[in-house]
Amino acid sequence: MYPKNLSKHYFQIKDGGIKIFMKKINTLIFIIFIKLPVYFISIPIFIILTLIRPWYLIRWKELNSSRLGEFAMESELYCCERDANINFPKQKYKDFFYLKDYICNKTIEKMWRRKITILPRTFIKPIHDIGNFFLGKNNIHEIKNPIRNDRDFYNLLEKFETHVNFTSKQELKGKEILKILGLPKNSKFVCLIVRDRGYLSRYENIQSGERWRYHDYRDGDIENYVMATEELAKRGYYVFRMGINVLKPLKSANPKIIDYANSEIRSDFMDVYLGANCSFCISTACGFDAIPHLFRKPIATITVPMGTFWTTNQNFLLLTKHHINRLTKKELSISEIFSSKAALTFYDEEFKDINVELQENTPEEIRDLAIEMDERINKNWKETNEDILLQKNFKSIYEKNIKDSKWSLGKVRANFSAKYLRDNKHLIN
Repeated sequence: MYPKNLSKHYFQIKDGGIKIFMKKINTLIFIIFIKLPVYFISIPIFIILTLIRPWYLIRWKELNSSRLGEFAMESELYCCERDANINFPKQKYKDFFYLKDYICNKTIEKMWRRKITILPRTFIKPIHDIGNFFLGKNNIHEIKNPIRNDRDFYNLLEKFETHVNFTSKQELKGKEILKILGLPKNSKFVCLIVRDRGYLSRYENIQSGERWRYHDYRDGDIENYVMATEELAKRGYYVFRMGINVLKPLKSANPKIIDYANSEIRSDFMDVYLGANCSFCISTACGFDAIPHLFRKPIATITVPMGTFWTTNQNFLLLTKHHINRLTKKELSISEIFSSKAALTFYDEEFKDINVELQENTPEEIRDLAIEMDERINKNWKETNEDILLQKNFKSIYEKNIKDSKWSLGKVRANFSAKYLRDNKHLIN
């Protein structure tokens, strides 16, 4: 193992020259003169914390600040479970957090620093590591994740208001930027986020180039969403196409449709401000969803794999890609999607192994999803007896098939796209 690591460092220095050599020297100095001493100091600190534990419990946790979904929602659900007194100590306690080296969104970081105690990683992680070394899985000092990580198992988001907020200065800043973008005061707008490989491919020069490609089955083509954006613009909405480092522009001559992801005004702050203040979000299920979700905004989501639907929130509207049997060319029903294991398949190659091909939703299907969401949130949605029966059947089949999975969130409260169910009744046969 060690010769292999030495060989790796040798070739990195050979390729990178003096710059890489000095960087590694600085890292070595940091380890010897800072990191190791901190670990030695942390041992007696941990012993003291163990001794006072019967009277006062000190706990800690690393927040996954490198991924937006976890950073926003796991932190929010921690606060909700704390307020609901679910899975929290009965004795006096104090909780501390620390972050990963990479922060995915600086605005979210600032918001959480105002609400929970976040200390320097350099000092808290060694104590955490020592606790894990001595106590292992029984480390009572470690704050456990919410029961389903970033998923609202107890339906707490509808019971508690969001725990983060904008300062008055931030509110003024956000409104000023909307004005610069041409939005009249009190304009309503929708956030659209269509996942593509561009975001994670930013890391390909640092990490193995193909590392993130297994996610590609989740991607969408932004061109399929133009019809929906045009329809929303007709209905009085501005539409912001969200994202970072996207592969393709959103092409529309409509001034109400803004390719914000490719604009110079895109920033961490505006990502959060737009997600927090939109009327609703249309998403292909990716990290940005956490922002509107954090601020209790409705989301219409096209999710793959189907078994990861966010089902606890009645303000969510669900859709999935077409699942086609490669051999028979037949579209699978919901039960068949589960029985084929496609409902909980997470890698491109695995879909091929089970002979399932994913086909994107048509522009018309996506437009219908947008229309339904608009009409539902504005109380204009007309639900027929057929719709009620179709939704009931969908929820029953889904609950039955997901109940034994770790992804189960209990009772399904979200609705599936009604127009899609009407046009594809085979899904629930």
